[in-house]
Amino acid sequence: MFELFHEMWGFAFMRRAFVATTVLSASVAPVGAFLVLRRLSLAGEAMAHAITPGIVIGFVTAGLSVMSLLIGGLIAGVGVAVLTALLARRTILRSDASLASLYLIALAVGIFILSAAGSAVPLKSFLFGSILGIDDASMLLVGGVATVTLVSFAFLLRPLIVSTCDPVFFETQTKRPWLIEQGFMLLLVLNLLAAFKTLGTLMAVGLMILPATAARYWASTITAQLFLGSMFALSSCWIGLTLSYLFPETPSGPAIVLVAGAFFLVSAIFGPLGFGGRLRKPSVSNDIPVAQIHQEERAK
Repeated sequence: MFELFHEMWGFAFMRRAFVATTVLSASVAPVGAFLVLRRLSLAGEAMAHAITPGIVIGFVTAGLSVMSLLIGGLIAGVGVAVLTALLARRTILRSDASLASLYLIALAVGIFILSAAGSAVPLKSFLFGSILGIDDASMLLVGGVATVTLVSFAFLLRPLIVSTCDPVFFETQTKRPWLIEQGFMLLLVLNLLAAFKTLGTLMAVGLMILPATAARYWASTITAQLFLGSMFALSSCWIGLTLSYLFPETPSGPAIVLVAGAFFLVSAIFGPLGFGGRLRKPSVSNDIPVAQIHQEERAK
């Protein structure tokens, strides 16, 4: 095993891939954990498609440069998030229906622009990423997004916990609760853009959601879920990259997500809050830990 890792680290592209996925795991894990806890897992997939028109416009105008994709995707993602919140607050539609409608429109606009421009996008790279070919600019993007995410969570962690456990109480105690919601959605968009360059549009949400859902079967507190989610994400990246190295025909992005899926299935079967725990303790409820967390936050 040691010889295998020594051999892989002898290649510069493998070193870059390991470093990039390690940093990305630390960044997407907290975002994914709160998406799962707030029952917004499908919103992550929707936002991944919502940034498509911005990415396509950036590609058509400036090619596959990191800055053009970042600016275009950020504008599209933030625009969809703001419009979703506006429609949910000012119209009869709830946020899930508004987001679904807007992301479908955004996805159609992106495909239309791409077809009208007649650009030949490397479809495999667009869908599954190119982690083994990551360049310096993409490394800086991943590192910058991870830094912004972790620093932001130092300030947003407590408000996010309270708003997740008791949104009604949070809204009564905060003048502008929507700032926390929009700040979290901005972090989601940034991490999707960072993951786009490495894992592609189809696989980006997989590394964000699957480790978080796997951790949910083992941990009953939010801090434990954050830690376990990071470990599952990191392990998925390292094992997936190793498999893609051992089997050259295996794309690295799907390999990473498949390993994360394996962690999810094992956790669902053997985790204390999964099938195994349900069989041993049929009266245990997944809602109890969240209530306990809320009581702890109120006590503080």
